[in-house]
Amino acid sequence: MDSREKQRELLQEYITKMRPVFNKRALFSDETEQFRTPFEPDPGDYVTVKFRTLRNNVTAVYFISGALRVQMQVSESQNGFDYYTYRFRVGEEPVHYYFEIQTGKLTCYYNKLGVTKELQECYSFGIAPGFHTPKWARGAVIYQIFVDRFCNGDKSNDVLTGEYFYIGDKSIQVRDWDKLPDSMDVHNFYGGDLQGILDKLDYLQDLGVEVLYLNPIFVSPSNHKYDIQDYDYVDPHYGRIVKDEGELLPEGSQHNNQATRYITRVTDKENLEASNQLLIELIEELHRRGMKLILDGVFNHCGSFNKWLDRERIYENQEGYEKGAYVAADSPYHSFFQFHNEHNWPYNEFYDGWWGHDTLPKLNYEQSPELEEYILQVGRKWVSPPFNADGWRLDVAADLGHTPDYNHKFWKKFRQAVKEANPNAVILAEHYGSAKEWLGGDEWDTVMNYDAFMEPVSWFFTGMEKHSDAYREDMLGNSQSFVDAMRYNCSNFYGQSLQCAMNELSNHDHSRFLTRTNHLVGRTHTVGPEAAAQNVDKAVLRAAVIVQMTWPGAPTIYYGDEAGVCGFTDPDDRRTYPWGKEDQQLIHFHKEIIRLHKRYGVLKSGSVKFLYNSHQTLAYGRFSRTEQIVVAVNNREEESHMLIPVWELGLSRNEISSMKQIFLTDAGGYSRTEREWKLVAGVLNLTLPPKGAMVLYRKNQPQSNRNYYHKKIKKGLHFKKR
Repeated sequence: MDSREKQRELLQEYITKMRPVFNKRALFSDETEQFRTPFEPDPGDYVTVKFRTLRNNVTAVYFISGALRVQMQVSESQNGFDYYTYRFRVGEEPVHYYFEIQTGKLTCYYNKLGVTKELQECYSFGIAPGFHTPKWARGAVIYQIFVDRFCNGDKSNDVLTGEYFYIGDKSIQVRDWDKLPDSMDVHNFYGGDLQGILDKLDYLQDLGVEVLYLNPIFVSPSNHKYDIQDYDYVDPHYGRIVKDEGELLPEGSQHNNQATRYITRVTDKENLEASNQLLIELIEELHRRGMKLILDGVFNHCGSFNKWLDRERIYENQEGYEKGAYVAADSPYHSFFQFHNEHNWPYNEFYDGWWGHDTLPKLNYEQSPELEEYILQVGRKWVSPPFNADGWRLDVAADLGHTPDYNHKFWKKFRQAVKEANPNAVILAEHYGSAKEWLGGDEWDTVMNYDAFMEPVSWFFTGMEKHSDAYREDMLGNSQSFVDAMRYNCSNFYGQSLQCAMNELSNHDHSRFLTRTNHLVGRTHTVGPEAAAQNVDKAVLRAAVIVQMTWPGAPTIYYGDEAGVCGFTDPDDRRTYPWGKEDQQLIHFHKEIIRLHKRYGVLKSGSVKFLYNSHQTLAYGRFSRTEQIVVAVNNREEESHMLIPVWELGLSRNEISSMKQIFLTDAGGYSRTEREWKLVAGVLNLTLPPKGAMVLYRKNQPQSNRNYYHKKIKKGLHFKKR
């Protein structure tokens, strides 16, 4: 028997197996617009929920919400499927629901995890009336920039060597742009700035970027700027220095009140206002190009240089500034911090530090209504005219105050303040673990998607923990673990939060994804920075990017990933962008796959369904009634054959049809060459090359067997209380 005959025999055997009396694989619903309209209902709106089964395959479908159990009615049949419908009116409170399916004596349930025999209400679908996320953020292509390392557009604002003292050393101006970061890198400044971003907007727009997310840009003594010195102004080292007087820190001194050059640069209002103006110009130019900008908000702690505390006594004698809480007991900012020795002024060093760090003073919200209002005003300011930023990324957002209860109260106020100032601003939080309690529609819009994207993708493709701190061979290519993790963690999102979740492969806190492909456990101080680029596998990176660009959410590129930048976890992941030394093939690949992501609307708002998985291989679909995309991945060293039941995406099994291959990447590179793959009885018999990932597309005009108008079925439904 030759290989073709064997494949036909296997296909026929598979098709036979896929014809059970009760076809559970046909059951489907989710929170996308094709199964729930409107997508984001307001209180008082009528909502239509749909559930799909194989045609004439079940006895009854029930919509269940709390004590309500309602038999749904078939509103239409299409391509061999029945669509059951229930229409109801929502109030002010969230609605959680799931489905009960009966066929003969068999009963099962359907929730966000799929088909289950056990009643698991905690995984119910949900509606939060009035919860709106910005439409522009759903599926948006985001580009994250660690500003100091992206592009030096204005050398006159560079931090100077010896300009000031911070965490054990003086500031250092790095003159070699290609120098790798030191293991202790907080003092090293390469000169990247806002002008550099402006200079590279043509590149970013040509790449296909729609949104920029900038790591903090406000006045701060570090290169990462998560130790804010002044929330009201852009750091002139990133902006413009128009007044540049004073001296460097005297040799041997560690007292920053003597750093007069630094004091002038970061406290003089001419410099501060000019720097804010440059941000205005950047955002105006982005908006002119149809692009957006997200700022980084660090509100759980500030920095020891902060003007409210002024531990460095930078502001102590500056005109126009109040005394800091470290300097004077009667400072108007006294309540902003929690002091443990009330008799130690002037210069009281006994204050709470975030995780014990005295350079990161913990902000004392619960005891300071003034602090709360100040930060709320900061939240409003930067998304309002004349700045008009398009949202906030919130650093360690659940760690804001001293108690979870207060944190929930604050973020409700923050959301109200920001959305009143700019209804289209996104509120996106950094959070590890389930963020379900924060994503109820009245606090955050969404999160940096570690649990339901970065971690499962990293384990499946590389077997590596996201810091490169561990390698697990049992997780490499473990597609069942990937499927389970994605299903479970995606269930913690409402649909509108999932569609704008920040899906990253790398960022400023974790190793570069390309480095993880070498399976080397280590950090720059243990194995050396050069090891980060050894034995990396760009084919694995490309396959992971395919998933990134086709999975629900906002695909987010960490600057330089598209150019082949490597690096262990921070600070090594903060290498400079390699201008003039980029991996051009990798950049062109990113351009093409971004173009594909933006071309097909189903990748932004369509349903998602796993279709096939085996060791080192998997396939899933993104689909609507009229468009279907299949993504197939082979992480093996050899080619792989898959029988993929694409009929589960809503296609008819009663016709011989095909899907068009529109993108392929493998060990040898990538290709946009199109090819037709035949479907037999709705099954795709696919062969993938080693380290391959393929995207296939089909557009069809659905053929309905019968169609009932919703208004005709909303009466006469059978209600039964449980």
